[in-house]
Amino acid sequence: MLDFLNTIDTEIFLCFNGQHSPFFDVFMKLFTGRFIWIPMYAAIALMMWRAGKLSKFIFYIVGVALAVTITDQLCATWIRPAVERLRPSNLENELSQLTYIVGGYRGGSYGFPSCHAANSFAMATFVALMVRKRSFVAFILGWALLNSYSRLYLGVHYPGDLFVGSLIGIASGAGCFFLTRRLADPRTSREELAARADSPLITYHLPSMQGISLVLTRVVSVSAQGFVKIVGGATVLYIVLRAAM
Repeated sequence: MLDFLNTIDTEIFLCFNGQHSPFFDVFMKLFTGRFIWIPMYAAIALMMWRAGKLSKFIFYIVGVALAVTITDQLCATWIRPAVERLRPSNLENELSQLTYIVGGYRGGSYGFPSCHAANSFAMATFVALMVRKRSFVAFILGWALLNSYSRLYLGVHYPGDLFVGSLIGIASGAGCFFLTRRLADPRTSREELAARADSPLITYHLPSMQGISLVLTRVVSVSAQGFVKIVGGATVLYIVLRAAM
């Protein structure tokens, strides 16, 4: 059974890893980076402050940090050394001869499960449960999915590594969110918490002409969760522009 699953995993890997272009080589290498997403992480922290208010803010920051820490340690410290599944990019793996490598990046020795996928989905699940708005949930889970796929594209993980890592991340993110809410804000419903995250963060007026006078007639606001999408979208645009150069 394990041999069959490994064969399927390898075939799917070779199928997707073989699809490359100069644009996506740069795009995926940048997208998978940790530091490039610091502005979006800061925007998420701001959203947590808005949703949990100042008194509960520290609980939610610690909660999401705990979710990521649990997944990272579980995958890297416990499961990987026990399973010892070589990355497809590892030179000791015969498959490395068929693996497309971008910029010489091969990662570490073992890759099951993917810490990248686990950490991304842990954070994404935590904040998605906090906000609950469909557009935001689609955005943050889409970010986690593409972040995970970038590891397959770069040749450092099998699809199975990503799948198991994402399941671990989802379980950790959900568990830490409900634990955090119970400890920090048990009297606040999830609907109220989501409404806080969707409350106006930035408000400005659009000017228009009425006769010869310039008046402010329309109010436009950006919510905390909307700000996260703006910052994340701006980061993606930056990556696209860098890849197109």
